[in-house]
Amino acid sequence: MKSLTFLWPEMLWLLSAVPLLVAAYVVVLRRKKKLALRYASLSMVKEAQGKGRRFRRHVPPLLFLVALALMIVAVARPAAVVTLPSQHETVILAMDVSGSMRAADVQPSRIAAAQTAARSFIAEQPRSTRIGIVTFAATASVVQPPTQNREDLLAAIDRFQLQRGTAVGSGILVALKMIFPDVEFDLRATNPRGDSARDSKRGVSLDQSRAADKAADKPAQPGSFTSAVIILLSDGQTTTGPDPIESARMAADRGVRVFTVGIGTPNGEILGSEGWSMRVRLDEEALKTIANVTRGEYFYAGTATDLKKIYDGMNSRMVLETKEMEVSALFSAVAAALALVAAMLSMFWYNRIL
Repeated sequence: MKSLTFLWPEMLWLLSAVPLLVAAYVVVLRRKKKLALRYASLSMVKEAQGKGRRFRRHVPPLLFLVALALMIVAVARPAAVVTLPSQHETVILAMDVSGSMRAADVQPSRIAAAQTAARSFIAEQPRSTRIGIVTFAATASVVQPPTQNREDLLAAIDRFQLQRGTAVGSGILVALKMIFPDVEFDLRATNPRGDSARDSKRGVSLDQSRAADKAADKPAQPGSFTSAVIILLSDGQTTTGPDPIESARMAADRGVRVFTVGIGTPNGEILGSEGWSMRVRLDEEALKTIANVTRGEYFYAGTATDLKKIYDGMNSRMVLETKEMEVSALFSAVAAALALVAAMLSMFWYNRIL
């Protein structure tokens, strides 16, 4: 625990009561001493008590005083940067928000079906699961970093806005970046035509050009990373950006599985705007290939409730997380324990509570 701060620092003025209580305790002791002088021989009284007994009579009040000070500190709501072990799983939802998602071949629309599937999946996950959300059209972006706050996730889904272009590969790579924030993935490394500009078969940036040759950077077994997965919800038709199959191979090299959910129908629907029209179809083959390359699984939106199967193969991992958190409960617990010990000692030694 370090960098102790207080959310309500103005409450710390209550600590000024502690020296007042000490002064009051000293006054009470002096009054008792004056009463003791009435004995014929004060030395006999001191002898009967012994040095140990004279000292331990101060122990219960001292413990109670420390407990009171800790309770006052707890009222000020202390917060600290702590490093604690945390057990969790991470799921990244990569959501297609391209213009083709407004097609109504899946009622009420593809985007509405994708949002419904995402909400259903979030509701079924354990509270320990961290979920992040990426959206992609011509480019991909993070709309919600991994969190356990379900309200924030649902609010992010409600804010989706459709845009032009579909870069499924970019969606995969940005999702992968959320799982491995310290690794650079080159979104310009490949394109939908299949041309490759990657440095070797690894999914690393060109700035890491020779790092792939090191033993530590050898590709992992596909599907071996069981603490995080990517769930891709899309109609599968890539129009720009990196080749989604190559992006899937980058995920496979990291052992991350990509589960794909198809939104739409094979025949699709004709969409038109500003004098142009085109038929938008569900590209199931592309989505199935992405899932197969990464040892994931393909689902159709009509059976999106089956997404709960995704969680079955995930294992928890213990990691150390450093974060700022309120530690009022810790101070309160220690204060309560000290107050209880003070009362028990007083009862055991003197048959009274303090």
